[in-house]
Amino acid sequence: MAVPADPAIVEEEEQEHEHDGPTHHPSAPSHEFFDLSTTVDPSYIISLIRKLLPLNSASVNGVVLDDPNTQNKEGDAPSASICNDEHPESFKSKSENMDVDVSCEHSRAQGECRENGDGFEHSGASVGEDPWEEYGCILWDLAASKTHAELMVENLILEVLLANLVVCKSVRDTEISIGIIGNLACHDVPMKHIVSTKGLIEIIVDKLFMDDPQCLCETCRLLTVGLQSGECITWAEALHPEHILCQILWIAENTLNLQLLEKSVGLILAILESQQKVVDDLLPPMMKLGLASILINLLTFEISILTNDRIPERYSILDIILRAIEGLSVIDEHSREICSNKELFHLVCDLVKFPDKVEVGNCCVTAAVLIANVLSDVADRASEISQDWCLLGGLLDIFPFASDDSEARNALWNVLARILVRIHETEMSSSSVCHFVSVLVRRIDLIEDELLNQQCVDSSSASTVDARNTSLMRITSIMNQWTAVKDDVENNGNAEVFVSEKDVKKLLDCCHKFSK
Repeated sequence: MAVPADPAIVEEEEQEHEHDGPTHHPSAPSHEFFDLSTTVDPSYIISLIRKLLPLNSASVNGVVLDDPNTQNKEGDAPSASICNDEHPESFKSKSENMDVDVSCEHSRAQGECRENGDGFEHSGASVGEDPWEEYGCILWDLAASKTHAELMVENLILEVLLANLVVCKSVRDTEISIGIIGNLACHDVPMKHIVSTKGLIEIIVDKLFMDDPQCLCETCRLLTVGLQSGECITWAEALHPEHILCQILWIAENTLNLQLLEKSVGLILAILESQQKVVDDLLPPMMKLGLASILINLLTFEISILTNDRIPERYSILDIILRAIEGLSVIDEHSREICSNKELFHLVCDLVKFPDKVEVGNCCVTAAVLIANVLSDVADRASEISQDWCLLGGLLDIFPFASDDSEARNALWNVLARILVRIHETEMSSSSVCHFVSVLVRRIDLIEDELLNQQCVDSSSASTVDARNTSLMRITSIMNQWTAVKDDVENNGNAEVFVSEKDVKKLLDCCHKFSK
């Protein structure tokens, strides 16, 4: 969306091009002024805020926004003037006799959210005929800028938006209002204004009970930002009532909207990754409401779709569900419910064996970390997978996707060590030994690259170094066993897979070189 220019310039340009067709947004500043230091004229932002005032009023409970046309000369930034001595504390009186209906259908054109390089989401709506929507979408975009966001809250945009949320009957207007607040919340100063605006957080949380997917997406996004901020305790207190937590879980479990599914699970993940007090307050009631089973059911569904009908739009959903489950698996009081679930363990193992990891590499990394967490809690599970050479190969295939994540690489080595120590190659059939050797030698380059990487930047813990050395020793032993039985296999014609002696020697040399 173009950066708006001074209203006076816009008016002159519109008069010059009045026959060129309708324009929905102000034009950007001329090229010679368009540089990194360019900001929108404060008077323009205030004029937009004024136009969002409900009921065609120029004030909200005694707060009057200065008319930008009467501001001081020499570019002085206008500010809000207060008719009363204090900020208004509540806008409820404006609608106390109104029957607010927030479940009606959209009365204006739907828009989409997009995410730009600045990391903030913006309104992507093509402006319809409604001026309020047009002004709101411009402010939605401008709120992504820290400078503009701070100017907005200083000039009472939060009070204006709160008044709109109280009386608004349009789901589109509600989405825009929450979207603006969501972008404002990405900045520290506006966030402090949000939590100090009486009644605002409560009415935002109440929007979780709307039945419009876009409004729910923006609400979940805003709550996620709140829980990730320094004001997370205040946001968590608003979410604490059981019916609120139940609604969050219900949305995640039942929505068919992909964006809303991702945002609602993202909100759950934000709770799990928030400050310890937030986790202590919100997680126990969520577990009682069935959080673990909901996440596992969602994972089951996503993996079934991945297996049968690959849909790239769902990959990010699979990733965030896995991250939420992995986050739950490391919380001592609740990890047992995750780690003891056999269905979950088989699901993540199947994902690790998924052949096209380029598509879901991050998901596989999280799955491997989750397997490591499970094996740390339920060691016997390692015996169940010790004979699965496809899983062994899948784990090795994940190393390139975890190259920038030392924690994930450490988890991979720990899983490999737990599996390899349970392989008794001298008691295995020659055919099984050949299968394991084949899996390993086909991944010589992956193993060598990972070992070189760890040698260059080795920040591994002592336990990880032990796991890596154990893995290399076990690989060496399996290779030696193959050397001992290969002649018998070849003479008897029982070789099911071809193994190159040259590759075996190369892998043995690699293991010896990096063993400590």
